[in-house]
Amino acid sequence: MSVRMIDVVTGAILLIASSAAAQEWQPSRPITMVVPFAAGGQVDVLGRVLAPRLGEILGQQIVVENVGGGGGMIGSSRVARGAPDGHLFVLGSISTHTFNQTLFKQPLYNVTTDFTPVALIAETPLVLVTRKDLPASNLKEFAAFVKARGDKATYGSAGVGSANHLSCILLDMAIGTTTTHVPYRSGGLAMQDLVGGQIDFNCNVVSSALPQINGKLVNTIAMLSRARIAALPDVPTAQEQGLADFDASTWNGVFLPPRAPPAIVNRLNAAILEAMRTPQLQSRAQEIGASLVAADRRSPDYFAKFVREEIEKWGKTIRAAGIAGSM
Repeated sequence: MSVRMIDVVTGAILLIASSAAAQEWQPSRPITMVVPFAAGGQVDVLGRVLAPRLGEILGQQIVVENVGGGGGMIGSSRVARGAPDGHLFVLGSISTHTFNQTLFKQPLYNVTTDFTPVALIAETPLVLVTRKDLPASNLKEFAAFVKARGDKATYGSAGVGSANHLSCILLDMAIGTTTTHVPYRSGGLAMQDLVGGQIDFNCNVVSSALPQINGKLVNTIAMLSRARIAALPDVPTAQEQGLADFDASTWNGVFLPPRAPPAIVNRLNAAILEAMRTPQLQSRAQEIGASLVAADRRSPDYFAKFVREEIEKWGKTIRAAGIAGSM
C-alpha cells in the first residue's frame, strides 16, 4: 500500500473515530443551564424555549437556573469554575462574554481561557429610532442632523455599558459624530422619553422597540444588523445605507466550563443544532426578535473565533468612549 493510500485510510479511520466519540458521551443526570440574568428577560425566554427540546434530544432534563447580578458575571463565573463533564453550561450573551471584559476593572473571569465555546445560537438586532418630529427619514438625513447639532443631539440607553449605549457609540464613531448620552434606569424609561420628545434617538433592541415602531410613535431609520429582519422587512440596514461592515447585534450562545473534552463539546453542539431545526423554536425566537444564526456559523470553532473578534471590536469601542474599567 502506498504512503498516500495509508494517509487516506488513516484519515478516514480518525474521522470515523472522532464521529463515534462525539456520539459516545451521554449525560448521566439532569443538566443545568445557567441563565445569568433574572427570569423574564429575553435571554431567559430563549433559554426556556431551548431547554425542553434540548433535553428531549439528550435524554435528560435541562434545568434552567437564573443566577443574576454583576452584569451577568455572577452566574457565568459559576460555570467558569464548574466541572467540565457536560452537566453544567451557561447561556452567555454579548454582555457576559464581550462587554464585561473591558468595562470592568476586575472581571470575574477571562472569557477566552475560562470557558469552552460550544455554539452560537441567536442574534438579536438593534434598530435606530428617533423622536417622531426629528427631520430625518433615512440614515444620510439622520447623520446630517446630528452633525449639525453636535453634542446637543441626545440619545438614551438603559445605562452605561448597556447594548443600546455601546451601539450608539459605535454608530457615532461610524458616522463621525459626538452626541450626548443620557443614561436611564431602564430601556423602557429611555423609550418613554424618546416618544415624549425629550431625547433625539435610541439604538434599541428590536424586540423592545417594535411596539413603538408598529404604533408609529417613533421614526425608524435603519436596522443596525447585517441583514433586514422579517419583523421589519421594509427597514434597510445601515450597511445598505452606506455604512460598510456596520453591525450592532446582541447575541446568545452556549459555553461549557474550561477544558471540556471534545466528545462532550461535539455532542452538545450536535444536540443544539438539532434543537435549532425545530420549527417551534424557530418561530418563538422570531417572536422575541431573535434570529437563529446560519448553519455555517454554528460550529465550536466558529464560535470561539467570533467571541475573540467581538471582544476586540467592542473593546475598541469601549476604550474610545473612555469608559473602560468604569465598573
